Amino acid sequence: MEKRISRKNFRVRLDEMIATLRQEIISGQTAIGEYLPSESDLEKRFSLSNASVRNGLKVLVQEGLIEKIPRVGNLVKPPSPDQTRTIKFGYVHSIAALVEMSELLAGFSEQYPHIRVKPVELPSGSYAKVLKEYMESGILDVVLINNNNFQDFLENDCTDLLEPLKPAQHCYPLLLDPFRQGEHTLVQPFIYSPVVLCYNKQHFEQSQVPFPDSSWTWHDLFEYGHQLAVNEDRFGFYFYLPSLNRWPIFILQSGRVFEADENGRYSLSDNKLLDGLDSCRELLAMSDVFPRILSESNADAEALFLEGKVSVIMTTYYFLNQLRQSSIPFDISPLPGLQDTSTLLIINGLAVNSRSRDKEAAGLLVDYLGSYETQLIVRRKTLNISAHRHAMEWEGEESVYRPSRFYMYREIFPTLRLITELGLENAQFRAIQREVMMFLSGLQDRQTMSERLEGILTEAKKKPKLTANHTLVSDERPKV
Repeated sequence: MEKRISRKNFRVRLDEMIATLRQEIISGQTAIGEYLPSESDLEKRFSLSNASVRNGLKVLVQEGLIEKIPRVGNLVKPPSPDQTRTIKFGYVHSIAALVEMSELLAGFSEQYPHIRVKPVELPSGSYAKVLKEYMESGILDVVLINNNNFQDFLENDCTDLLEPLKPAQHCYPLLLDPFRQGEHTLVQPFIYSPVVLCYNKQHFEQSQVPFPDSSWTWHDLFEYGHQLAVNEDRFGFYFYLPSLNRWPIFILQSGRVFEADENGRYSLSDNKLLDGLDSCRELLAMSDVFPRILSESNADAEALFLEGKVSVIMTTYYFLNQLRQSSIPFDISPLPGLQDTSTLLIINGLAVNSRSRDKEAAGLLVDYLGSYETQLIVRRKTLNISAHRHAMEWEGEESVYRPSRFYMYREIFPTLRLITELGLENAQFRAIQREVMMFLSGLQDRQTMSERLEGILTEAKKKPKLTANHTLVSDERPKV
């Protein structure tokens, strides 16, 4: 009986040695070209005899992971094609250049040579819908997903597609909280940005207009916008009006939230919640300041700014990366305020598909992209705000131009808000957007808009949730 138990323990220790060494090689912990510890060291580490250690090493030789070199040691070999694991990483195509994705993935391949990452650049339109379909089909192992996409998954009961992750200790809590469901963290923050102003310093100097600062109200911006505008040459201020990361800011700065009564009904007629939309409508009436007719896509504001056709835009840090190669002298500023100076926070994170066939390798990619070393590359070579707070605290010689107010984001943390803090679901925001646009365009008055919004919000709240097998509709991609 004792002999049988002893043999069983020996087998367990031998299997443990083989599995441990195999994993250390595949994960890159023991790099290609390095030698395994000596056989005597392995004997002590795994409490095995020399003969048993040699038998275990033979298994790794047969698997093609190591080469036994007589009188020298056991050398880790480059993986053969049949030993390489492949995982697919899905993200919106426009973000690749903004975060130096090619360099990041090349670094992962170097550290984990047995894992091949195949990038899958997804269409920007209906991103959450495409993301869900690809994940359900098992096409993607790792995905880039922002807090708005995640909210869609929550509202439509699709979060079972997201594998629980260990919460990152290096992130601010406000970056992690939007990605939690119950006790689980389902997304690891990667980069983030508040919505801010970006302005052409040369235009301000030419027009003798003071640079914007935290004391500005929207009225100040509109007035200075008149001075910045040049007839048939440029406009003063612009942003893409229909974006769910833009027009709700005017409601957010009212300091109030949408609330339904005990019967699920909304009352908005006498509510100061909508006062901010009056200011937005005032802006749109200024044809010399705001080019309303150009609101065709999310990229309009940035494209006009790059062409020198607008002096100030409402944008994010993500866009600043497109200015790295331009000659425009630019800087950033907090948004002007109404009742307060709240701004929207947009967080792009990484998630593992719970239906992935290789969740271990997928998890390694997520951990790698969130590591200090990788996030430091993002910090040093881009104008993004990396989620790793210690990486953002790095100081040294800069390799790219940074506007003088780049670190302003640290000072406006108290103003950062999520769109969910307004009390509505994404589906409700989409349901009321047309009526809001009608009001802002001057096609209906406030009373009519309020009455119509009351009915739409109530009806949208009553609609049943979609299951994971139904279609998820979303036009909100990771914001860039």
